[in-house]
Amino acid sequence: MPLHVPPAPAPALRSVLSALGSPAAVNDAHTPALRAHQGPMTVELPLPVHVLDRLHTSHLAAGGRPPRTRLTGWRFLIRGGDRFIAAADTRLTPEGWVFSHFFEGPYVAATERALRQAESLGSNFQPRLLSVPELYMLTLWLHGAVGADASAGLPAAADLLVPLAPAPPGIAAYRPHPVSELLPVLTHRLAPPLPPELAAPAA
Repeated sequence: MPLHVPPAPAPALRSVLSALGSPAAVNDAHTPALRAHQGPMTVELPLPVHVLDRLHTSHLAAGGRPPRTRLTGWRFLIRGGDRFIAAADTRLTPEGWVFSHFFEGPYVAATERALRQAESLGSNFQPRLLSVPELYMLTLWLHGAVGADASAGLPAAADLLVPLAPAPPGIAAYRPHPVSELLPVLTHRLAPPLPPELAAPAA
């Protein structure tokens, strides 16, 4: 199998299993599919969630500094029957990993689709999630260092980023992009507009 799903911290997994076994936690969640499901549910596919910190034009230059990322949590997909019906997020506190919330919606199905697609690429990857808050964008980050610590590391130029649907306008969902190609596109989108005196054509 080309995808090497990293093991999640045991306390993070335990916190999700505990929440899933709590009727109060499930009923309080804004997840109708989770509340309505009859039968057993399993917690699968732990993915570390990293956030891409503010992009900078220096990332565009050849040999420029790499983008900064930080781990913000672990996400687990919840299977009910033959499909994933919801996801659970955890977060790190001073006391350790704790359950954050359940959710459902397009990113659950999009994550499953992107993972299935990644399995057919024929290369070995460690799957992660990379969020770009400035563009309201979530990507599947296919990290080439399959044995790396999933909680650390920066996107390498040859790593792949797969935008999940819904993707920002003009960016195709589910199309794998090398980091070296997609990062400049994202950086240009966030570049501030030129001031009027520079944007105006010369007389």
